[in-house]
Amino acid sequence: MNRDIFQAYDIRGIFGVDFQPEDFYQIARAYAARFQPKTVALGHDVRESSFQLYQQVAEGLLDAGVDVLNLGRISTDMLYFAVVHYQTDGGIIISASHNPAAYNGMKLVRQHAAPLSANTGLLDLRDILERKTLSLNGNTHRSGTLESVSFLDVYLEHLRSFVNAEELSNRRIVINANNGLAGQVANRLLAETPIEICERLFTQPDGTFSQIPAGRPDPLRPENRKLTTAAVKRKGADLAVAWDADADRCFFFDENGMFVEGCYITALLAEKCLREQEKGAVIFDPRAVWAVENAVVTANGTPILNRCGHSFIKTRMQKTGALFAGEASGHYYFKDNFHTDNGMIPFLLVLEYLNESGKSLAEAVDPFRAAYPVSGEINFSFETRSQMRDAMDVVQKTIDAWGNRPCLETPVDGLSVRFLPDFHSCVHKGLKPTRWRFNLRESNTEPLLRLNVETIGCEALLIEQTMRITEKLQSLGARRETQFRWEEGLREK
Repeated sequence: MNRDIFQAYDIRGIFGVDFQPEDFYQIARAYAARFQPKTVALGHDVRESSFQLYQQVAEGLLDAGVDVLNLGRISTDMLYFAVVHYQTDGGIIISASHNPAAYNGMKLVRQHAAPLSANTGLLDLRDILERKTLSLNGNTHRSGTLESVSFLDVYLEHLRSFVNAEELSNRRIVINANNGLAGQVANRLLAETPIEICERLFTQPDGTFSQIPAGRPDPLRPENRKLTTAAVKRKGADLAVAWDADADRCFFFDENGMFVEGCYITALLAEKCLREQEKGAVIFDPRAVWAVENAVVTANGTPILNRCGHSFIKTRMQKTGALFAGEASGHYYFKDNFHTDNGMIPFLLVLEYLNESGKSLAEAVDPFRAAYPVSGEINFSFETRSQMRDAMDVVQKTIDAWGNRPCLETPVDGLSVRFLPDFHSCVHKGLKPTRWRFNLRESNTEPLLRLNVETIGCEALLIEQTMRITEKLQSLGARRETQFRWEEGLREK
């Protein structure tokens, strides 16, 4: 077993290469030994290898004397709900989220759906297995019991509690489920509303992901986004929503087919939550901050910057009592959803916001787009992690040459730098001088550097500085894996 499958906030690797099925039996035994749960909720996603791994984990838990609540085939946000609803001592879902079909892994939580991360015990499981200090084979004094439950109806009732679904106005939408379970859940949620699903993309569960471009069930992939954009234009839809394969992230497209960056949805939902609650804290990540900061402060809320990643966001929410949190990656978290992320609640809330405001989605987010242009996340791969980290060091040492008086932000996640107005560049182009900012961070889930750039009201400066940083990274051995949104053929109009 490759020890690197134990990552910052989950376990993930290539099935049959980084781990074998029986390794998941051992991990389950280590989980039971470390945390001593009495009952664990267990489910799996749609991948072809997931049921086999589910069986290994179930057997490991049962042999350790743990009672197992069989949730069957689920999405990740269903796991969080089930752990709280059934008051279990923990929960595990077999899933590799948006990775290709060759990958698999697991997300683990404890009581109240509290996430298990590198900071809260996940690496202890790896250490237990490496030290071989426990006997992880054979039965304990008792075997656990296995009980199957059907909880979709009560889960749907929980989702509907966030909005008045019957009063949603008539809209025509496109949905893209990336062959996960989101399509089935969306159908049930909207069954008694005037919302019409005018086109369905990849809504049949299929763990091979063979029909999805490049076999990547990731809504952020440009080739995937193009399909959703085309469907909106072809059908004349009011908007579209897409989920990743385990359905805990969602992404929006407006009536013009234009992709809506996650920071803008975070800003929109922050305004809505604060307006309804009158005050509170909102947590967001350092990838793109200015739209969210402005929205939260304007709504008399308290903005809190936090490290990327679901386990880190949830822990901070619990400590601060924050109302809401959003990540540029499409994760949205709610205090009334046990401080966990959910892919369906933001979908419903955006529909409700549009109904209440009388706006189209473009009308709602265009002010953010104009005031705070962003590059979107751009990924860079390197031959080795050592080379990638060396590139980070070089970038930090050369930022003085990239703009006037760079301000290094307090480290939260990666390298974040703000620059005072670049007067020469903007005056030369006849544009108003403005600020710009970037965040460069190492991915927690893949061997990539992720770049995000933003400005205040200056698209030309955004493009210029994004290209400058890209050229620097490429000179250090990086390979750009993501198209720029302004490149020919990708621009969405």
